[in-house]
Amino acid sequence: MTATDMVSIPITLEQLITAVQQLQPEERVQVARALIKVGLRSDLTALIQELYAQPPVDDITDDDIMAEIKAVRQQSQQA
Repeated sequence: MTATDMVSIPITLEQLITAVQQLQPEERVQVARALIKVGLRSDLTALIQELYAQPPVDDITDDDIMAEIKAVRQQSQQA
């Protein structure tokens, strides 16, 4: 079996929680990070879909963009 092979084992949510609770602290951190990544991916996908659903804004010029970048840079330098 290679590292990319998948194994399916039916497990209840309670069994999964019990199994995670039995892990070492660093292993629990790895599980938490994996869950966060899944959540972030779905949030990012939803955000991208929302942005693409909006009509394009054509009235922003390159000068507007540069002015905004300069303002943000000044704010971060002052902080």
